[in-house]
Amino acid sequence: MAKSKIGTIEAIMLILTIVVAHSVLSMPTNILSSYKSASILNVIYVGIIAIGIAYIIYKLLKNFPSMDIVDISEAIGGKVFKNLVGIIFIVYFILSASLMLRNFCESVQILYFPMTDIIFIIALIVISVNISNKLNFNATIKTNVIILPIALFSVLFLFFTNINRFVPERIFPILGEGVFNTFVLGLTNLASFGGIAYLYFLPPLLKDETKFKKITLVSIIATAIYLVFTIATLLFIFTFFTNVSEISPLYTATRYIEFGSFFQRLESVFLLIWILVFACYLSIVLKFSMNIFQKITGITNKKPLVDIFSLLILGIALIPKNLAISQIFEIKVYSYLMIAIVLVLGLGILIFARFAKKKQIHNANTDNNLYNRKEPVNE
Repeated sequence: MAKSKIGTIEAIMLILTIVVAHSVLSMPTNILSSYKSASILNVIYVGIIAIGIAYIIYKLLKNFPSMDIVDISEAIGGKVFKNLVGIIFIVYFILSASLMLRNFCESVQILYFPMTDIIFIIALIVISVNISNKLNFNATIKTNVIILPIALFSVLFLFFTNINRFVPERIFPILGEGVFNTFVLGLTNLASFGGIAYLYFLPPLLKDETKFKKITLVSIIATAIYLVFTIATLLFIFTFFTNVSEISPLYTATRYIEFGSFFQRLESVFLLIWILVFACYLSIVLKFSMNIFQKITGITNKKPLVDIFSLLILGIALIPKNLAISQIFEIKVYSYLMIAIVLVLGLGILIFARFAKKKQIHNANTDNNLYNRKEPVNE
């Protein structure tokens, strides 16, 4: 069992992978189109709130050592509630990953393989993820520790190599379309911090649970910094980004990089990095979904589950008829789904469990006090 545990750095990279994978799609475009010149301010503001939410999750989970949200759900509501919560999170993980995969593969097809059927591109990524999960999930995690720093560095590289093209005045007006839009409606941008969902399931997987606080805070702070650099790069380069027909605005930004006549057209290198990150993201989704399914069903052999969940991702990814339909989920649905399941349901369960535990402890102490106060029986 110890071999399946993950270390502190691996766990931090795991959380960051979720955000990086989402950021190569339409997420930056959604932020820029919604908040315009206030996009950086909104990301900083939402980042502070996300750090607070992550800390609350840590404090609440701290009361239930070696338990994840599925275990806690069983403790407060029995097996039926445990199964319901587990299924909800599986649906959220698989549905999000499948439709994000469809968007990603559609974009790759548009850019490089216009004559290739989309099913082959999707199947190729799913098969590679399937094989890696059958071999050893920890191998995927260790690979992720190598690939993700390269992906994070690539965004810094993109920022600094384009700095001569920046127009800092595009940050004005600082409040964009107003206070309400930036700070109230802007709360839906919490969906950008999708890695928070995986915090609920990390404690039982950690080699050292005492590091959970560090993992929580470092990963969410790093996510906020990553998003600030990403949004700043795009805001300062483009007057207003609305074209989502390509892989992402980040991909378009890579076309501006030049180092003389030799190093040009580096976007293919960036695309390769993002493909690897996306494969790691799918592996993480498969791992967590299978873990939840094993808990609610009691199945011990995971290998058949890898095939089942891989086929499920493939099947869902093929449902949308085109890119426009699949993007509806990412643009219109994903934010509200994430907030409803991850923040409202997840935090609601943890808060209720905390009160239930405090009440149980209080009742136990009261019973002990009453027992100690009993007067001796006169003979």
